[in-house]
Amino acid sequence: MLPERLKLSRNSDFAESKLKMGTSSDPNLDGSDEQQKRSEIYTYESPWHIYAMNWSVRRDKKYRLAIASLLEQCPNRVEIVQLDDSTGEIRADPNLSFEHPYPPTKTIFIPDKECQKPDLLATSSDFLRVWRISDEDRRVELKSLLNGNKNSEYCGPLTSFDWNEAEPKRIGTSSIDTTCTIWDIERETVDTQLIAHDKEVYDIAWGGVGVFASVSADGSVRVFDLRDKEHSTIIYESSEPDTPLVRLGWNKQDPRYMATIIMDSAKVVVLDIRFPTLPVVELQRHQASVNAIAWAPHSSCHICTAGDDSQALIWDLSSMGQPVEGGLDPILAYTAGAEIEQLQWSSSQPDWVAIAFSTKLQILRYVRN
Repeated sequence: MLPERLKLSRNSDFAESKLKMGTSSDPNLDGSDEQQKRSEIYTYESPWHIYAMNWSVRRDKKYRLAIASLLEQCPNRVEIVQLDDSTGEIRADPNLSFEHPYPPTKTIFIPDKECQKPDLLATSSDFLRVWRISDEDRRVELKSLLNGNKNSEYCGPLTSFDWNEAEPKRIGTSSIDTTCTIWDIERETVDTQLIAHDKEVYDIAWGGVGVFASVSADGSVRVFDLRDKEHSTIIYESSEPDTPLVRLGWNKQDPRYMATIIMDSAKVVVLDIRFPTLPVVELQRHQASVNAIAWAPHSSCHICTAGDDSQALIWDLSSMGQPVEGGLDPILAYTAGAEIEQLQWSSSQPDWVAIAFSTKLQILRYVRN
C-alpha cells in the first residue's frame, strides 16, 4: 500500500513521451500477466535516516542495494537490502548489516556485472573502506582500510568516490583537503594523489580508464588525464564567485556530456566538454535545492534529478543545444514523502530508479513504451 502523499504525475505536454513512470498495479489484474501484476513502487523503511545508497550491478543479485545511516553519534550502520519480487517486500538481511564508524558519504558495489570478481562494497567517510560480502558465511568483513595520508594515521574526510567501471581495480576519492586520490585496490596502494582544486573537493567521476573529473568549493569542474598529471582542464566555473559545486555526473553513454549541481541551487547545469565554460542547457524546474543527479544507463539523452522539493524529475535532453522557449520541461515527475537526498539509476536493470528520503528507500520502475 502506498502512502497517500506519494503521487505520480506526468506533464501533459509530454503525453507522447517514450518514458513513463510505473504506478502501483491493480490487484485484480489477470495473474497470467506477471509484468502487469507486479507493483511498480516498493518502499523499505529503515530504523534510521538514510543518506548513502547504491544499486548492486551483479546479474545474480537482482534488486539488491546498500543503504547507510546518517547518525550524529557513532557508530553508524550499513545494511544490504533486497527486493523479493515474489512477495513485493524489500528485506534487510541481519547477517549483512554492519557497523560503520562515521556516516558514509557514499557507498558503491564493485562494477562487476558478470560476477567474475569477489563481491565487494566500498564506503567513504574518514577513510576508504572495501568490504567483502560472503554468500557462504552470510557475513560482511572488512577487506581493506585505505588511508591516503602517508604522514598521519588520520586523513581529511572523504566527500565522495567513484569506482572505475572500465578498470575495476581503480577507485578515485575526493577530499576536503583539496586532493583527489586514485587507488589500486588490488594492491592496496595509491596510484596517484594530486591537489585537484583550490578548496574542498566535493565529488569525483570517472569518464574512462584514465580520465576523471571533479567539482569543488572553488566553483569549478576540472578534468584530469592520468597520462598528464601536471595539468587539468577547467570545463566550467560558477558564474558567481566562490559558489561551490557539490555533485558531478558523467554521462557514460555519451562522455561528451556531464552535469553538475550548484550548492543550495534549484538548477542543474549540463555541460558539453567540447565547449568549456558555457552550459549546453540548464534544468530549472525544481522548486528547491537539487541534491542528486543520475544519467540514464541505457540512454545518452535522459537524466534524473532530485531535491528538497521532494521531486524526482526525468528529463529528455535530446533537444539540448536548441533554444526552447521558457526552458526545458521534464517529461516525468514523481513526488516523494519528504526531501529526496539520494538518487541512483540501476545500471544492470535500467527500468529501475532508487531514491532515499528521510528513513525510506523507494525503488520505482518506469516503463518504456
